Amino acid sequence: MGINNESDIAANLQIGPTDVGMVRIYLEGDGIDLPLDFDPEEAEEIAEELLAAAEAARQIGAGSKKKK
Repeated sequence: MGINNESDIAANLQIGPTDVGMVRIYLEGDGIDLPLDFDPEEAEEIAEELLAAAEAARQIGAGSKKKK
């Protein structure tokens, strides 16, 4: 499976601070229980990547709307 492959898998995503000063991304789904801990600097880098991906997706979406 890759970025562009759709899936019917459902999962819950939670993001928040831990009591030891880390940022946790917690993924829970059918047979999945995955806590991912990052230091604050890593979490900021992930946030920047998410914002860049959102902007790129927005531009792709705008381009596909023009083609219709």
